[in-house]
Formats: sequence, structure tokens, C-alpha cells
Amino acid sequence: MSNSSRIGFATKLGGVLAAAGSAVGLGNIWRFPTITGEYGGSAFILVYIGCVILFGLPLMIAEFMIGRHARANVGSAYKILAPNTNWRFLGPFTVLISFLILSYYNVVAGWVAYYLFDATTGSFVSLSEQVASGNANAFVDNFTSFVSDPVKPVICLLVTIGITHFVVVRGVRKGIEASSKILMPLLFLIIIVLVIFALRMPGASEGLNFIFQPDFSKLTGQGVLAALSQCFYSLSLGMGLVTYASYFHREANLSRSACQVAFMDTIVAIAAGVIIFPAVFSVAGVEPSAGASLVFISLPSVFDSALAGTPFLMWLIPVMFFALLMFATLTSTIFLHEVVTAWVSETFGFTRHRSARIVTALIILLGICCSLSMGVWNGFKISGMCLFDLFDDVTTKYMLPISGLLVAIFAGWKLTTRQKWVELTSHGLVKFKFLVPLVVMLRYVCPALLVIIMVAGIFFA
Repeated sequence: MSNSSRIGFATKLGGVLAAAGSAVGLGNIWRFPTITGEYGGSAFILVYIGCVILFGLPLMIAEFMIGRHARANVGSAYKILAPNTNWRFLGPFTVLISFLILSYYNVVAGWVAYYLFDATTGSFVSLSEQVASGNANAFVDNFTSFVSDPVKPVICLLVTIGITHFVVVRGVRKGIEASSKILMPLLFLIIIVLVIFALRMPGASEGLNFIFQPDFSKLTGQGVLAALSQCFYSLSLGMGLVTYASYFHREANLSRSACQVAFMDTIVAIAAGVIIFPAVFSVAGVEPSAGASLVFISLPSVFDSALAGTPFLMWLIPVMFFALLMFATLTSTIFLHEVVTAWVSETFGFTRHRSARIVTALIILLGICCSLSMGVWNGFKISGMCLFDLFDDVTTKYMLPISGLLVAIFAGWKLTTRQKWVELTSHGLVKFKFLVPLVVMLRYVCPALLVIIMVAGIFFA
């Protein structure tokens, strides 16, 4: 039976902001602009928006339906809705995905925290002085030495995990919902300020043309697959949105909430491009498709070059940019931690505090291993990959698509028409006219697209 008395979000807005926070993360501000740069700009964005509408929204609505109907964390929801079947294994499998992602995602969160500290203390200024003195690789050397250091990344990792733990132990309303109401508005405020600044940069016109003038000649089949994958990862599909949905009010309009979350997530991703590409095109020699180094190497150098004549802005803009990254990262780590913590608490009967401590301790242990695998333990390889890369590869290429595929099949075939109708109409309180198209998408289209993603990821990576 579902747990109808469990504590949920206090307000509809809090639930939407929390769900949006779970989706908005480094994938929007780091990965999306990078892939957009690689596949030619706005042509990719148009395909991505199409993927969100035709693929992302149905899967998000499916997870919302499952979570609210079961009124349980993702680890228990499928066992409640389909008792005595093999579907009970899908929940713990999803919890494992969130746990593994959190273990290495927190490492990157630590990098962001370090760069925010560096930007705030003015360290980028000293690096720019080194560049001016002839050391062209100053920003590269700074990132490489930091990542390979056995101590600094671990300290930063502990800081970000500590913040995440503090929020989660405070509970759904006082922790997750309250933090979302603070972090998400701050995130959008910083985005607005940075967009205004970006539009005043010398490369603004060229950057905006790159984003908003479609060039389909640069969009390959691999680019379409990348758009599908980005939609999947950016919206946090298959990672346990079921848990957050279990905290939704009975009166919440699930389809509208899904549209609001997808809209905010997409707007943040496009806004990140509007911020980054004018800066990139303002400095010669920086490629829009620079990859992961775009955020931690190229952009600090770009900010230095573009703002050299205005010392205050040369300090302020990097601080705001990495604060934006930090807020986006924290909303995601809080979500992933809650998915695992809620399962531990409700499965073993532990208090939230004890469950969070167990999860945090395990995440610290694995996180340190992932961090050290980028440095002193780099010689230890599994299938030719360090532990950090292995976790990333296994979760994104195999586990997430499998989870999403099974969610679509479960929602499309296992949930009854009555169960779908009850959740999509909020027990008859709202209208939903697209039940048949949604079922078709979940039963046929989404599974087919997910199989394509998995096959392409395995054979064409």
C-alpha cells in the first residue's frame, strides 16, 4: 500500500522548483553549450527542443505518475505498484544509479567550489599575470595540478558533500524545498545578470548568430543522437524523479509541472550558451567546442582577456559565473542524495539523520576514490579507465538508458488506464486531453529512441 501520510512539499511552487533543481545542473551549463558548439549551434538546439517535447516530457510525466501514485521513494515505488513481480528490482537499480552518479558528480562539484574560491580570492588575476609574463599555459597548468593533487580536491569534495548533507538531513520541507526556494531564484538572477553582461561583449553579435541562426549542414546523425542523450541526462530522467514526485500534492497538475520543469531546464541551458558564446567569440583562439576544458580552462582565460581593462568586472564576472555553477551543482547533488537517503530510511526503518549519515559516509569514501583516481591512483585502470571515468561511462552509457527504457515500459504497459487517468487529472480536478498520445509515446516511441541511444552509445562512441 502507498504511504499517503508521508510528508511532502508544502507548496506547489516548492515542488516545481525542487524538481527543476534536480534537472538543472552541470549538464545545462557545461555539457549543453559544449555539445551545441560541437554540432553547429542553433540547429542542434532546435533538435534538442524537439527531443524534450517528444521524448523528455513523456518520460518525466511517467516518473511523476509513478511517484505520486505509489507515494513512495523510487526504490519502493515499483514494488508497491507491481507487487510480487520482477519490477521490484527496477527501484533499487535506480537508487544505485543515483548513488554512483553522486559519487563522482561530487568530485566535479568540488572542482566548482575550488574555482569559486579562486575567483573570489582573486587568484585568476595572478594567473593572468603569468600569462602576460609568457606562460601561455598558466590556466591549463592550474587545472591539471589541482585535479591531480591528492589533498585539495578531497577537501573541496568534503565541503560540497557537507553542504548537501546539511540540506538533506533537514528534511523535505525545511531542507530540500526551502533550499530550492533560495537556490533556484538566485540561479535565475545570476543568469539574468550574466546574460546582460554577455550581450555587451565585443563578440556578442557573433555569439548570438552562432546560437540562433540554424546551420543544418553541420548537424550530423551523431548530433541528433547527442541531442537525444542530452535531453535524457539534462532532465534527470531515470535517476529517481519518482522520489520527488512522491512528495507532490494530490492536487498538483503533473503534466503542467513537467512542462514547467522542462521549460526552466531548457531556458537555463540556452541562457548558458548566451552567456558563454559571446565571451568565447570575444577572444581569438578559443573554440566553442572546447569540451570540458571550456569551463575550467578556457573561460577563466576568456574572462581575463575580455575584461583586462576593467579590474572590478574581471573579478565579479568569474565569481558570478562559478557561483551559478555552484548553485546548479548543489541542487543536483541534493536531489541525488535524497533519492538514496529516502530509500535507506524507508526500507530499513532508519531515521532521516541516520540514513543521511550512512549515505554521506559511503559517498565520501567512493568520492575520495574517484578523486584520487584522477591523480595519484591514475595508474589503476579498469577496462582502460580510471574509476571516475568508469563510473561516468557505465552510468551514462548503460544504466541510465536501461532505467529510462524500463520506466517507459512500466508506465506505458503496467500502469492501468485508470491509474494514469487518476494521476494525470489529479483525481478529476484538472483536464488532460492527451492520454492516448502519451500512452503511444511511452509504449512505442520512447522505448525505440532509448534503444537507439543505447546501441549508438555502445557501437559509435
